[in-house]
Amino acid sequence: MQTASVTPDAISSVLSNPSFDSSSDRPEIVVQVVDLKPIGNRYTFSANDGKTKVKAIFTASLTPEIISGKIQNLCLIRLIDFTVNDISSKSTKYFLVTKCEAVGSVLDSEINLESNSQEEEEATTEPKRQKLDHSPAPVTPVSDVKMDVSTGITLKPKQDFVSKSASQIMSEQRGNAAPAARMSMTRRVHPLVSLNPYQGNWTIKVRVTNKGVMRNYKNARGEGCVFNVELTDEEGTQIQATMFNDAARKFYDRFQLGKVYYISRGSLKLANKQFKTIQNDYEMTLNDNSEVEEASSEEMFIPETKFNFIPIEELGMYVNQKELIDLIGVVQSVSPTMSIRRRTDNEMIPKRDITLADESKKTVVVSLWNDLATGIGQELLDMADKSPVIAIKSLKVGDFQGVSLSTISRSNVVINPESPEAKKLKSWFDSEGKEVSMSSIGSGMSPLAKNGSRSMYTDRVLLSQITSNPSLGEEKPVFLSTRAYISFIKPDQTMWYQACKTCNKKVTEALDSGYWCEGCQKKYEECSLRYIMAVKVTDSSGETWISSFNDEAEKILGCSADELNKLRSEEGEVNEYQTKLKEATWSCHAFRVSVTQNEYNGEKRQRVTVKGVAPVDFAAETRLLLQDISNKNNNQASQ
Repeated sequence: MQTASVTPDAISSVLSNPSFDSSSDRPEIVVQVVDLKPIGNRYTFSANDGKTKVKAIFTASLTPEIISGKIQNLCLIRLIDFTVNDISSKSTKYFLVTKCEAVGSVLDSEINLESNSQEEEEATTEPKRQKLDHSPAPVTPVSDVKMDVSTGITLKPKQDFVSKSASQIMSEQRGNAAPAARMSMTRRVHPLVSLNPYQGNWTIKVRVTNKGVMRNYKNARGEGCVFNVELTDEEGTQIQATMFNDAARKFYDRFQLGKVYYISRGSLKLANKQFKTIQNDYEMTLNDNSEVEEASSEEMFIPETKFNFIPIEELGMYVNQKELIDLIGVVQSVSPTMSIRRRTDNEMIPKRDITLADESKKTVVVSLWNDLATGIGQELLDMADKSPVIAIKSLKVGDFQGVSLSTISRSNVVINPESPEAKKLKSWFDSEGKEVSMSSIGSGMSPLAKNGSRSMYTDRVLLSQITSNPSLGEEKPVFLSTRAYISFIKPDQTMWYQACKTCNKKVTEALDSGYWCEGCQKKYEECSLRYIMAVKVTDSSGETWISSFNDEAEKILGCSADELNKLRSEEGEVNEYQTKLKEATWSCHAFRVSVTQNEYNGEKRQRVTVKGVAPVDFAAETRLLLQDISNKNNNQASQ
């Protein structure tokens, strides 16, 4: 059995070829792992081919292989998929290994072919010469053959031997390929998951899965235009790309929904978590110098859809949030198609409701809109008696009937997906789920109980129990109830924002007149004001600042933001604005709040947000106190 060894000169051949593509046809490359070290959740090493070393990084997906011992220091690995990247601060390159496999056993030392090359050359020179003497000679013109009379040996002219590097051989192979195949082979395509802001040159191959509209903006830095696209690669990884001004005008018509493009010379930065709608830590910016080239029909692909499923019982914390969710469930029922009149333009659009259930024994209603209602919806109606499993990507969570889900333009529905989650869910439903009594996730939730809240008198705590626990809400939002007094409202804070009267989202001033709504993709002549107010609350145990939005702030102040703005602009001996704020202080309320952790300047801070507010119900407060006394007496009796 032949012992596995490194591929000689593999690294130098790769580094000398700027158009090297690790995914194209090429001889396999085997290297030795040297100096394996952990850095964060990844591992770095030096790839050694016996003569040359190069810095390399294993992606996080290979970390389990290292922890399990399949990949170790001084072992040999076969590189299956990798890219060659530049270190921007240095004129050096490194390998980013995304897929590999261990070959052979771990060696005792580092392979060094240079030290043995001279001995091997001396040892093999004589046998090679003898072998050459016995090899068939090429046909040589008689006029070029000479005879050494003294020895009787026939002398032939020296044969020219041209050595070819790996890059030259690959170049010749490309020359023989078809034009489309030749184009694909000359590109070194990076997967989206491998990109980061510190990389040098890269090229990605992506499909446009969502395209925004061109919109104009006006701010303190001037006027301009902007639009964005959502891009998905073959592995299903997504990223948002944004273009401003000249770049927006240059690429707006070039990007077409559903087409595949090669993109290079863009830049990356950390995504703003407050506004991002896709799962990626980075967002891309393309400028006027960026390159966008449409791929040929031979290079098209259908992206793999990646899901991050949320159980139905955990949907409460996503209600009315900007974050979109993915859901998997068993179809319980499908309604006929109905037509709904859209408020913005009075257009009739089709809608269909489906009810889904999962292993949490909860159900939720999902509204399919437009083509999904008439296409996929009809297909689900025809097979509803078979209880198919469906997976839906990018759903918006609303508060209708407590919790409800709706598809949007970028939503994707897959019927009976071939995934472990789908098989597990179907197995559960067939074995026991079909006989289990299900309850709606929104059942029993009062109007005050939307946004993940329940009753003002469940999970009751004092303020000190919130502020004394700095890790509260670190993993996911925690919903609690409390009773406290409004002790201070800062009068000079930014208390409201300009909002669309239709969808309540923030609007920006249009270039000529009016206001532009990104949510409705329309311009309106007027807008409304909505609260984003911070107030200090106090109880017997302590105090803290809480954030209150429009509906809750109106109940605290007793007026709308538009009305308060009028009072602020009025002049007179009595400051009606200040008077209104003072009237709201030292009033007692029952609050339902969420506690989360936000990061500011690298420091984690606790954020308490009002999800519901109501006047104190003294009868309910009395019952709560009596219940607490009864519980304490029972505890003392049991001791």
